[in-house]
Amino acid sequence: MVRAPLTGPSLWTGEGLAARNDWIWHWRIEELAELLACGRAMLASGRPVEAFRRADLPLPVTAPRLAAIQRDLEDGSGVVNLRGLPIAETTPELLRAILWAIGLHLGVALSQSKNGELLGEVRDTGEVPGQPGSRGYRTGGALRFHTDRCDVVALLCCRQSEGGGDSLIVSTPAIHNAMLAQAPDLLELLFQPWPISRQQEQRPGEAPWYRNAVFALHEGRFTSQYSRGFIESAQRFEDAPRLTPDQVAALDLLAALSQELALRTRMEPGDIQLLNNHVTHHARTELVDPERKRLVYRLWLSTPNSRALPEAARVLWGETAAGAVRGGVVAAAGYRSILERA
Repeated sequence: MVRAPLTGPSLWTGEGLAARNDWIWHWRIEELAELLACGRAMLASGRPVEAFRRADLPLPVTAPRLAAIQRDLEDGSGVVNLRGLPIAETTPELLRAILWAIGLHLGVALSQSKNGELLGEVRDTGEVPGQPGSRGYRTGGALRFHTDRCDVVALLCCRQSEGGGDSLIVSTPAIHNAMLAQAPDLLELLFQPWPISRQQEQRPGEAPWYRNAVFALHEGRFTSQYSRGFIESAQRFEDAPRLTPDQVAALDLLAALSQELALRTRMEPGDIQLLNNHVTHHARTELVDPERKRLVYRLWLSTPNSRALPEAARVLWGETAAGAVRGGVVAAAGYRSILERA
């Protein structure tokens, strides 16, 4: 198949994005006042943060800007950094509530693991990376480039590490075009199905691994779902196909181009980083954090303006239609999203 280069605003280099500031959004004074009042009211109610729904939190001042951000994530660069939450005037609990309120205006919160957390914590719990059931967000090591199982991931930096913990973000359309120019045969392999581990989060009756492509084009829109760790982890299953030398070469080139083309940035306390997983991969440098002070809150969001996905993606996403509630990990309790949780 002869592929054409991708075009559009989701195509950028780290160097180019770093020279711009249109992806960094600063809160207005009136928006901060509304968000702080909303979060404080949520905590004063005594209800769990996750019990609130969008109808409970109208945000008339801030909602129009969040709608613009929602559009920019899907049809723009796919990267937004919201800056300016006043750390000195808040507590971690208040920041957590504010992130939940913001998330409800961007999409539907999804379960992030078989434990069913809808509002997760990215912090070093001492978990060892590379184990069959390990998840990178619970470790302090460097995280390789990957996507999350959602349309948009939202990360709120509550406390930053003493050192390390830098964010690396890369445009996957840019990687596509670079591979098309350098090694189109290896690019084509990324559009084929790969064996991928479920990391012990399969439902009863499901196999512990599945097949899915790293790259896909559907209805003219690009999408990517990727974790090299999960691909390598699937190799422990005897019935999973063995990776070929060409496939390993494709992953190696993908990794090299990711480093070459990535934006390197560091979240400041109070920053909210929003990434469209369909057009970006993200990574993190190793934490230098002897006292484990770094704390980041995370939301996985299914967005109402999302692109349609190919039918093959159903094995992981559940639904593939544009705007459908999809993605996430089905919890042991049986729910996938806030809408399904009792």
